[in-house]
Amino acid sequence: MGKIIAVANQKGGVGKTTTAVNLAASLAAMEHPTLLVDFDPQANGTSGVGIDPRTVTSSSYEILIGSIATQDAVLETETPYLSLIPSHINLVGAEIEMVEVTDRERMLAKSLVSVRDNFDFIIIDCPPSLGLLTLNALTAADSVLIPVQAEYFALEGLGQLLNTIKLVRQHLNPTLEIEGVVLTMFDSRLRLANQVASEVRRYFGEKVFQTIVQRNVRLSEAPSFGRPVLMYDATSTGSRNYIGLAREVLLANQEYLEQLATESAGRDPVH
Repeated sequence: MGKIIAVANQKGGVGKTTTAVNLAASLAAMEHPTLLVDFDPQANGTSGVGIDPRTVTSSSYEILIGSIATQDAVLETETPYLSLIPSHINLVGAEIEMVEVTDRERMLAKSLVSVRDNFDFIIIDCPPSLGLLTLNALTAADSVLIPVQAEYFALEGLGQLLNTIKLVRQHLNPTLEIEGVVLTMFDSRLRLANQVASEVRRYFGEKVFQTIVQRNVRLSEAPSFGRPVLMYDATSTGSRNYIGLAREVLLANQEYLEQLATESAGRDPVH
């Protein structure tokens, strides 16, 4: 059963979608079947793996409102081992449409049950807000990965996100954990960036990944070509950073992966 990791930060422009897309692609590059769920109405995660959101007919919107089977929304991407549930602008209206729906915070969790066995990891790209969509993602997830930009207001608003995680644990998903915090858009030449890194480490301690995602031209260019950075320029700093992050995620989930392998072996037919 695939581990579900929500990539969340209600602050925009912190590298959330970049992290979701490139972490998913890096896990896939290591031959772990991975599903990227684009749960942001802006659909940047969808275009970032080469699929035009305007051509999408089955998306995370349809699975959220229950009008199609989840498997019918899963698309293959150009990256081996990487699948996608695309997003669509229609998702922006889901919060209003679902206001009368019973147990509306659990709709995504219920819809992902049918596909979890097909993947080692499911990465959800959350919208930059703490509304119903993000609540659905946090309720469906086993853990949450938080990208934090290495800039002056880095920790601003994180208290609100941590409070939301606490409330989700209390009322909707008691087993939700923090997978970790990753520093993004880092420029080591700036004293401020290093000060922010120290502050984030003091605040989150061991939960901060050792891997830091540096400012990188290739990383910025890749989405306009509809490719994860690994498929755009495998030797770039951005590629190395996200491969490093994926390795840390795999290391932290070694026990889970071993259990997954055991379960998979148990389901294999006897020859």
